[in-house]
Amino acid sequence: MTGRSAPPRSTTSAEEAIVFIVDDDASVREALNNLFRSVGLQVATFGSAHEFLQSKLPNAPSCLILDIRLPRLSGLDFQAELAKADIRIPIIFMTGHGDIPMTVRAMKAGAVDFLTKPFRDQDMLDAVTAAIERDRNSRAEAKALSDMQALFATLTPRERQVMNLVTAGLMNKQIAAEIGLAEITVKIHRGHIMRKMGAKSLPDLVRMAELLGIGPPSGRPQT
Repeated sequence: MTGRSAPPRSTTSAEEAIVFIVDDDASVREALNNLFRSVGLQVATFGSAHEFLQSKLPNAPSCLILDIRLPRLSGLDFQAELAKADIRIPIIFMTGHGDIPMTVRAMKAGAVDFLTKPFRDQDMLDAVTAAIERDRNSRAEAKALSDMQALFATLTPRERQVMNLVTAGLMNKQIAAEIGLAEITVKIHRGHIMRKMGAKSLPDLVRMAELLGIGPPSGRPQT
């Protein structure tokens, strides 16, 4: 074998989960490839960390099955490199030489599981299912935040200022005095903010502000 299956197509749907396998043992890659495809998962296999890094990753829920002992760059070091590159993909480590320090280091660095060879097929499938669900949820949260940031970008500078003060707990009258506007003008701005942000209530708007990371420090309104 060449050590790598055909690279994933760029047309992969965002809903089609894919499992990446990085292991220098061709027999292990083939066995895992067959296992995951038997349950309907897409698979891409690689013989080294370098091969994986050279591949274009599809925008889809995924996880990485990673041998902890790889040529040139170990699985643990590769995990650290991915983190530095801000490639956040759930990792399941596998090894035939595992020990407690390795496991602790891998899990502290964010690995979702650590399986010792030989492992049961069901244990691997369970770990992959959990990892893909975790990635799916992370992607959904990231998209929701991105959509919210796009809505926030439609606010005028004055509307952002009013939103800051509204979500800090100030009443319309207080906001009017704070920024030198008529109270009715503040009410109008507030209505525009609620509509543009798609907020159904003040608590909803406050939650949005928290997720966006906006607002005065320590809950105190800015002047």
